[in-house]
Amino acid sequence: MSLVLLPGLLSCAGQPRTAAPAPPPAGQVDPIAALLPRTTPAPMTPGTDPRPAPTATAKPSRHHLERMGFSTQVGAFSNLDNAVRLERALDAKGIDAYYFRHESGLYKVRFGNHKSYRAARKEAETLRRLGLIGRFFIVIPEDYAAARIRRSGKGNLRNELVRTARRFLGVPYRWGGEDRKRGFDCSGLTMVCYRLNGLNLPRNSRMQYRAGRAVGRRQLHKGDLVFFATHGGKRVTHVGIYAGGDKFIHAPRTGKTVRYASLSNAYWRKAYVGARSYL
Repeated sequence: MSLVLLPGLLSCAGQPRTAAPAPPPAGQVDPIAALLPRTTPAPMTPGTDPRPAPTATAKPSRHHLERMGFSTQVGAFSNLDNAVRLERALDAKGIDAYYFRHESGLYKVRFGNHKSYRAARKEAETLRRLGLIGRFFIVIPEDYAAARIRRSGKGNLRNELVRTARRFLGVPYRWGGEDRKRGFDCSGLTMVCYRLNGLNLPRNSRMQYRAGRAVGRRQLHKGDLVFFATHGGKRVTHVGIYAGGDKFIHAPRTGKTVRYASLSNAYWRKAYVGARSYL
């Protein structure tokens, strides 16, 4: 994945498209913004962005998710606890942040979903001045797998979603999302897998269940989400990502590691509520 880098930070994946110099002095042109596609030049007024909102953030249809816009990525931690602390510090400030395991094995944190590069950078620079983050870079909409595959016609987004989920296998995924009070970290895992690939999946399992298109058990495909009522009845309390072969990947509960499970297992078969697709 090619990413627009700010100085000195390790790339998220692959080689950076363009290495950026240090932030320019006040009054000079932003060197990164200058690299991004623009419409016909027009005088800029305070508080405006000369570029239109990218198609990556267009409103979704009934069963399709909004595409991710401009986000900020920080950190390259070998210790999971450091990423967790940063995510929770940002969350305490009202910042929609999430940590993830990069394919390198390092843990990183992303936050924000803006319609413009300028807005994402402004938020990140404010947080840096407050001492909450250090070096950062901006992830642009075109860098997500969903956008790359749509643009090139090559690749399979469903496979990418499962490949992302596999990075978390064996990790004690301590998500701090809305399902935390019930002891489940499940919806944070599925949300992160989708967002890292460019699709803005809602935070908690019930919202995820409502957002998707219903699919039958026999029509499941990789990347679909499977939902369970782990407390009995039909109230959704748990979710995993279908990985093919009757298997799904999920975070069982706080402190447990992310793992595979089988839909044919007696417990999961009894708790199964249904499945949803977003593609």
